[in-house]
Amino acid sequence: MKRVQFQSRWVPYVLLLPQLTIVCLFFLWPAGEAIRSSFYLEDPFGFGSTFVGLDNFKTILSDPEYFKAAAFTAVFTFLVAFFALSLSLLLAVKADKVVKGATVYKTLIIWVYAVAPPVTGLIGAMLFDVNIGPFTHLAHDFGWDMRVGVNYYDTAFAMVVAAVWNQIPINFIYFLSGLQSIPKAVQEAASIDCRSSFKRFWTVTFPLLAPTGFFMLVINITYAMFDTFGLVDVMTKNEPANNPVTLVYKVYADGFRGNDLGGSSAQSVVLMIVVFALTIVQFRFVERRVHYN
Repeated sequence: MKRVQFQSRWVPYVLLLPQLTIVCLFFLWPAGEAIRSSFYLEDPFGFGSTFVGLDNFKTILSDPEYFKAAAFTAVFTFLVAFFALSLSLLLAVKADKVVKGATVYKTLIIWVYAVAPPVTGLIGAMLFDVNIGPFTHLAHDFGWDMRVGVNYYDTAFAMVVAAVWNQIPINFIYFLSGLQSIPKAVQEAASIDCRSSFKRFWTVTFPLLAPTGFFMLVINITYAMFDTFGLVDVMTKNEPANNPVTLVYKVYADGFRGNDLGGSSAQSVVLMIVVFALTIVQFRFVERRVHYN
């Protein structure tokens, strides 16, 4: 393998400096501050702090509301990732077979990706509004008295629907690219060996999409846990106490609304540990089933 040679041994470090600076400023330094603050009882106005050791962690781990938010985050993440990946894969398979009007069909699906999560939350709040929401009226026709923003489970359902709708386009793009990268010779050979399109998909096409699927699984879990903050903020209608919230949103609500900076920092540390453990599980066990060509 040919190695790149630089005239000066400092050039690689200079090239890495901008990226390392961004990582330090926007990740390492805030993470370090969160860890430090989690051991203190912070004055919300910055007049001082008192070292309390592990008391902040004991408080949040004995708080039923924290575990309620953790349970909702787990269920919400699973549902969003599952339905966003499943529906986008279905649409990608159908779009890959379209010959006439393929560009229009693909554009209609992709354009939703331009909608930011807070705007998605606003659209979802309008569609599920108690008074003017068309989805609410449709639910009433089937005997479902839907009250998004008031009823816990109704709001959770609306959040999942809005989050899935917003995430489908990016999944669709990657899955469609993965499908179109499968060699035609492989597809033709599979069509000769197996007449069932359903069986052919699961035995040939889907395994070849495994690397793309694993990458999108990581992206979707990250999206559901972190990028839906704006969506949750809008759809809870500034009443998080009566509505489902994710762990990320609870960190914000307790820290900036409840002025519990030490407690919210402790929640951030616990969340970092959970994400770190989840990452290890994904790359240690799930990736073993992924075969790269």
